[in-house]
Amino acid sequence: MSLPTKYQLDESQMPRVWYNIQADLPVALPPVLHPGTLQPIGPADLAPLFPMDLILQEVSTEREIEIPEPVREVYRLWRPSPLYRAHRLEKALGTPAKIFYKYEGVSPAGSHKPNTAVPQAFFNAAAGVKRLTTETGAGQWGTSLSFAGQLYGLEVLVFQVRVSYDQKPYRRAVMETYGARCLPSPSTETAYGRSVLAERPDHPGSLGIAISEAVELAAQREDTKYALGSVLNHVLMHQTIVGLESIEQMQMANAWPDVIVGCTGGGSNFAGITFPFIGHGLRGGVKPRIVAVEPAACPSLTRGRYGYDFGDTGKMTPLVKMHTLGSTFTPPAFHAGGLRYHGMAPLVSHLKELGLIEATAYTQTECFAAGVAFARSEGIVPAPEANHAVKGAIEEALRCKREGRSETILFNLCGHGHFDMSAYQKYFAGELVDESYDEKELAMALAGLPSVSA
Repeated sequence: MSLPTKYQLDESQMPRVWYNIQADLPVALPPVLHPGTLQPIGPADLAPLFPMDLILQEVSTEREIEIPEPVREVYRLWRPSPLYRAHRLEKALGTPAKIFYKYEGVSPAGSHKPNTAVPQAFFNAAAGVKRLTTETGAGQWGTSLSFAGQLYGLEVLVFQVRVSYDQKPYRRAVMETYGARCLPSPSTETAYGRSVLAERPDHPGSLGIAISEAVELAAQREDTKYALGSVLNHVLMHQTIVGLESIEQMQMANAWPDVIVGCTGGGSNFAGITFPFIGHGLRGGVKPRIVAVEPAACPSLTRGRYGYDFGDTGKMTPLVKMHTLGSTFTPPAFHAGGLRYHGMAPLVSHLKELGLIEATAYTQTECFAAGVAFARSEGIVPAPEANHAVKGAIEEALRCKREGRSETILFNLCGHGHFDMSAYQKYFAGELVDESYDEKELAMALAGLPSVSA
């Protein structure tokens, strides 16, 4: 029996810096705009929501940002995370390709999200903040911030998208175990939530709505800040520890990826695995193909428009240029709740526009089929979000089989599915259907994009 080959760095090899891709971009990222003036914002405009250390990271163009030692101390609970060669999956597919996966499910929260939750909590606590508000879809981010908040004595309030709140009660229980308070969004605790419910009492919620609720409460109290688990530059930068470790581990394996695959919702785990490799290529190294895989029911990269939009449905956030389905777009209630966001991270969107990455989309049933095939070969049950990366990697391996090419494929298995077994139960019972979005709603949402001159 051929077991996965494990490539494990020791603690002394854990990266001491995060990588900032903005230092290597051939074209600078378009500026963030104030929603009122439509002029580029400054650090002071973000101060009501974020501590200054994170704001400075958000706008930095330095290539390397030092990871504080107290953060590295917490990282040591699970980092460096392992890299595996998927021998049994390769054999099951009959492919000449070599498949490697970086496994982020070893963290206390079971996903990659603590890579940014811990530093965000650290910098907020250092700034004297007492409470953090946030949103979450499937609950991976809410769980991670709850864990990190407990480490630094912060009160955490999580608005969870209602459909995921109902679908994933155990994820909510983990948040509460860590000491956080979790509310279904839209809720009655914010003015914006009440306005949504007044219009549609059974609203399933969206990440855009949950963000609006979290931002509304954060702006009301001096001791409260807002934390975001994806999309923003500093969040993506924190995740690059994944790719930096992967570079070292691929060298241990005497291999280098021809193709890197990541699932994409807001862009954090995708950026984490790919940005260090993209930066290596931009500085003159080998350039792998980079494939972003998103859900067909919420396809911001493959169907969205590249333009300025709000990050939230209530239009409280600054305007960022990204691939978007429109801030008022409500995705269908498919089970990869962490990918149900109307927009893509500005940095990921920018790379797509520059032709540095590709994008594709798959339905949830074919992604679950890929996840089951992976579990039966490699022994790890992926989260529904991670199933999209598994599907993308399998498709690349089958392409290699058709073409007779022995390429090396790397993907990020960003979390386990231990709290998502109800979705797997529905899949095996034939009750998991491929949700499709309303084309008319998408057209209306795109028609409502802010008018920003070039």
